[in-house]
Amino acid sequence: MTGASPPPPLSAAAQAINVSKIYGSGDTEVRALDGVDVTFPVGEFTAIMGPSGSGKSTLMHCMAGLDSLTSGDVLIGSTSLGSLNERDLTLLRRDNVGFVFQAFNLVPTLSALENITLPMDLAGVSPDQAWVDNVIDTVGLTDRVSHRPNELSGGQQQRVAVSRALATRPKIIFADEPTGNLDSVTGNEILTFMRQAVDEYGQTIVMVTHDPNAASYADRVIFLVDGKVVDEVVDPEPDVIFDHLKDLGA
Repeated sequence: MTGASPPPPLSAAAQAINVSKIYGSGDTEVRALDGVDVTFPVGEFTAIMGPSGSGKSTLMHCMAGLDSLTSGDVLIGSTSLGSLNERDLTLLRRDNVGFVFQAFNLVPTLSALENITLPMDLAGVSPDQAWVDNVIDTVGLTDRVSHRPNELSGGQQQRVAVSRALATRPKIIFADEPTGNLDSVTGNEILTFMRQAVDEYGQTIVMVTHDPNAASYADRVIFLVDGKVVDEVVDPEPDVIFDHLKDLGA
């Protein structure tokens, strides 16, 4: 990553600037990302969609600092990830980025509350108890906080995972197929809460999904094909998203 990056818009929670990610070389070269430019505004819910192998998860992992770039730059707020050493990158992720994964990623020996506050406990930071209590109450987990993951339903486990991501009030939350392991009713409940986090808390969320219904909860949908952003839809409806996916061969 060379050269100075332009400053992001003041309203940008994160930004990708001419981002490329290449695996292999020569005949085996794969361009997972190919010159992607995209901005994720503060307080917006964005869905990323596209055919299998289009670069959706790679983009999210690079945006979150979980994977390195071949070229280009990623900014979280006004900070260029390319300017950070490994320690500073770890600290930036810890303090500014939340994650929600399809597999929940909860620690089985910890209670729901301990899972929610784990990132802060590891950082040696005292949680804002009023905020944590508010998040727990909003997701309907007040009477389940002492339960371990194996004592919770899949939907409750994902509520814990979403709460954990929100508990530190990160600049941005990345969610990778967060409802993929849930039935439609429970999935819609999780998506409603994520929508509420954006509308009421001003949270910024970027979600990778293959589901047009899930994507319809977002403010906009970005479509990737062969590592390139090829289209976007604002205020998406499921049927409109489905038509776009069909046109893209997804």
